[in-house]
Amino acid sequence: MNIEPAKEDAVMSRTIWVGAVAYDPKVVGIWEGMRRYFHEEASIPVEVVLFQSYEAQVEALLAPPGAPLPRIDIGWNTNLAFVQADAWSDHRCRPIAMRDTDVGWMTKLVAVTGGPVAKLADLRNRTLALGSRDSGHAAILPVYFLQREGFVEGKDYQTLRFNTDLGKHGDTGTSEVDVVRAVLDGRADAGAIGSPFWNTVHSERLVPEGALTEIWTSQPYNHCMFTARADLDPALEQAFANALFRMSYDNPKHRPVLEAEGLRQWIPPQLEAYAELRDASTQQGFLKRP
Repeated sequence: MNIEPAKEDAVMSRTIWVGAVAYDPKVVGIWEGMRRYFHEEASIPVEVVLFQSYEAQVEALLAPPGAPLPRIDIGWNTNLAFVQADAWSDHRCRPIAMRDTDVGWMTKLVAVTGGPVAKLADLRNRTLALGSRDSGHAAILPVYFLQREGFVEGKDYQTLRFNTDLGKHGDTGTSEVDVVRAVLDGRADAGAIGSPFWNTVHSERLVPEGALTEIWTSQPYNHCMFTARADLDPALEQAFANALFRMSYDNPKHRPVLEAEGLRQWIPPQLEAYAELRDASTQQGFLKRP
C-alpha cells in the first residue's frame, strides 16, 4: 500500500495502542524492546497495554469509542483469541501479521515408553491428561482431533484436566508441565502437549532420555496473530505491519527481541490453518461471547 505524504505524516503522529497479555515476567522486557524499536527506528508512536487475560484483551479490541474500559487498536492474540475476535466482530477485525514459528504447530500425544499405550488405539478406555481448557494446543484441539479419529471424550477415554493459568490460553506452559508429570507418575496413560513444548522436553532434557514416546501427532495448525480492530485506519495498520516486516534477525538490535518472542521473522497472515480451531471452538462453546 502506498500512503500519500500528508496521510503518512498523520499516520506517524497517531499513537497506536497495542495489547499483549502478561503471561510471564519476560513479556515486559519483550514489549519494552518492541516499543523502543517502533519509536526509535520505525518512527511510529506505539504504546503497550498489558492485560491479565486474553478475554479482557479481546474485549478491549472490540470496545466501541467511548466505552468505559481500555480500548486498543491491535491485539497480540493467541489462535483462540484471534478466532474469538474474528467471530465476535462479525469478521470485521483484521489479521495483520504472525511469527514464522506460528506456522505448523501440532499436538502430540505422549506416553511412557514401553507402557500400555503405544499407539492411538491403545488409548481406548484409558485416561488422557489435558492442559488448560482454553489452550488450543493442549486441550481444545486434542479433543476435537481425537473425536474425528473416533474417540469421544468421556465415552471412549477419560480425561484428567489441568486448568492452570486460565485466561492465558496455555501461553505459560504450566499445564503442559502438569500433563507430562501426570503421565510419568501414572495418573494418566497419555498426555496432550503442543509440539513446541515437546521440542523443549527434548532440547532441555526435562525428562530422562527415552522416558516418553510420541504415540500420535495431529495435523498442523497455526498459533498467534496480530489482530487489528475493525475501524482502525488501514494506513495505520499497514504502517505497523511494514515496520514488523522490516525487523531483521541479522540486525543485532532486533535479534534479542525476536529471540525473546520466539521467532526469526514476522510474516503475513496464513489463515487456512485456523479452520479446525474455529470449528473446535464452536463445538466446545468458546465462541459464545461472555
